[in-house]
Amino acid sequence: MTVSLRSSGHRWPALLLALFLLTLLSGCGVNTIPTLEEQAKAAWSQVQNQYQRRADLVPNLVETVKGFAAQEREVLTEVVEARARVGQTQISPEMLTDPQAFEQFQQNQAALSSALSRLLVVVERYPELRSNQNFLTLQSQLEGTENRIAVARRDYIQAVQRYNTELRTIPGRWWAALVYTDAEPMQNFTAEASATQAPQVDFGDPS
Repeated sequence: MTVSLRSSGHRWPALLLALFLLTLLSGCGVNTIPTLEEQAKAAWSQVQNQYQRRADLVPNLVETVKGFAAQEREVLTEVVEARARVGQTQISPEMLTDPQAFEQFQQNQAALSSALSRLLVVVERYPELRSNQNFLTLQSQLEGTENRIAVARRDYIQAVQRYNTELRTIPGRWWAALVYTDAEPMQNFTAEASATQAPQVDFGDPS
């Protein structure tokens, strides 16, 4: 029994030292990299959610426009094809370090933004469609979604900037080299105003 107590007594200083070192390490930023990484991934999830919300609006929007302006076949086809490409390019959080995959994702989303803007401009030639309640509701939802996309992109850009900066600066560089050897900079959106602004369309009386 005496030996056991002495052994236990010898272990206490070691346990206290280990606890002290863990506290010291946590205060030195050893957890900063995984924390910022998770924040960036969460921000990316919001980006994808908002882009998906927009993609979900497209079929109803196309069908509504087709009912009044079926002759605008080229524009409608462009929107449908752009949406299909978007659906084929999905990026998981683990792929955010892949430059080619991210660039393809961004190009496809920009193409859909351009196609939708063109469709909404074409709509100006059809007064009956511009006054259709279903179309007005869809157009309002689209504008709201574009605004949400802009906010989600901004939050993601900021989150990735913080994460990438941590990997490149001290003490983050040290922790990446010692502990998080697989940590890589994430890809980010390029500054593209047209892709982050809602389409501006005048539905008022042209006269």
